[in-house]
Amino acid sequence: MAEPFFTMRWEDRHLVLVDQTKLPQEEVYLVCRDHRMVAEAIRRLAVRGAPAIGVAAAFGVVLGAEEIVRKKNDLVTGLEEVFTLLAATRPTAVNLFWALARMRKVVRAQQGSAPDQLVGALEAEALRIYQADIETNRRLGRQGAALLPDGATVLTICNAGALATVAYGTALAVIRAAVEAGKRIAVVACETRPLLQGARLTTWELKKDGIPVTLITDQTAGYLMQQGKVSAVLTGADRIAANGDVVNKIGTYTLAVLATAHDLPFYVAAPTSTIDLTQPDGKGIPIEERAAEEVTMFGGKQIAPDGVQVYNPAFDLTPARLIDAIITEEEVFWGEAGKYSLRDRLSKASN
Repeated sequence: MAEPFFTMRWEDRHLVLVDQTKLPQEEVYLVCRDHRMVAEAIRRLAVRGAPAIGVAAAFGVVLGAEEIVRKKNDLVTGLEEVFTLLAATRPTAVNLFWALARMRKVVRAQQGSAPDQLVGALEAEALRIYQADIETNRRLGRQGAALLPDGATVLTICNAGALATVAYGTALAVIRAAVEAGKRIAVVACETRPLLQGARLTTWELKKDGIPVTLITDQTAGYLMQQGKVSAVLTGADRIAANGDVVNKIGTYTLAVLATAHDLPFYVAAPTSTIDLTQPDGKGIPIEERAAEEVTMFGGKQIAPDGVQVYNPAFDLTPARLIDAIITEEEVFWGEAGKYSLRDRLSKASN
């Protein structure tokens, strides 16, 4: 396989991001020089995927703090505005709030210190989050690789690869690790309407790695399962509740229902930072709704009548009872009678 692709880098006091809205036609990089540029990149999906959003936001805090110090503005007031702006970008991806909470902890610990010392501490924490993401996803991939038999054809949705993280990916980390272990793995990528992350991003990644991939329309998945051409379904997650309910890209629930109907394993791969133990189940997780134009427009052309009502949720909720296993960097959590009790089990795993 090719060397790991890096979605972002911290270079010369700037956050450099691949602009995912331009892929696969162009590999264009954004140079974010302040926290507002980072927030806009997250909002418009130039950077996307729960882990990647969290890491980008952490560096956004660093850039915001540097600007405040440079302008000699009040750090307390200024940083609160930075945190508020970044937190408002994507309401569903819990890694965003997890990373911001870590950065807030640094601010509290550095109260009374010199401004430059605070900025240095924030940068060090963002770099720790960055490096940990790479290492976590490598471990996650190795944990999940054993679940895929040699010769498997794995169906996935959206993009849970390197582009959704700093590098390597979550669901695609499992596939990459299996391939690195010598297994022959093929992938079926759902196009993932309306923004086509599967068609544009997942196929681009896998082709770079030389992993066989077949692109299908979203509604072809059930027919492919009926034909016996799918071995397992493997997805990422934007937030996982304490009971194992998973919120992920819209269409994930449909695939879980289809997998159950065809007696196929349904796996979710995500780092433990995506698990939100404050949510007892998925019902309280906010579901982001996006602009109607994402549905009414295609390729820059309008495809629906003026004024038509549009419902465009970015995510859906898959109940724990439909999920065979949740793959994390710590371990593979198997459902017990359709329930996960992740709060208790993560506590035991950390002891």
